[in-house]
Amino acid sequence: MAGHRIFQMSFARVYPLYIEKVEKKGRTKAELDQVIEWLTGYDDAALAEAIARETTLERFFADAPGLNPNASLITGVICGVRVEEIEDPLMQKIRYLDKLVDEVARGKKMTSILRGA
Repeated sequence: MAGHRIFQMSFARVYPLYIEKVEKKGRTKAELDQVIEWLTGYDDAALAEAIARETTLERFFADAPGLNPNASLITGVICGVRVEEIEDPLMQKIRYLDKLVDEVARGKKMTSILRGA
């Protein structure tokens, strides 16, 4: 999937959609930020900077301080594909994030979403 167009999409473009999705289900932006930060290692300031700079998803994950070591525990189907079977590392990270956002929106407990962290 090298060069997939989603890689060049701005994180600032998808972030409001994530917020809308979780808030529509009664969850908060703070909970969303918590799972993004858990997955990527960004803190609040770095996350805000990535949004302000309209960083691409490719750059967002490349610049991430570090993917959480428990990210491989994220399993399930997103967009009809099992996240644990995605071969492209960048696409897998994007889908990990999508899966976490879905879990927040579905009302899962944060300890479960954060894989026991």
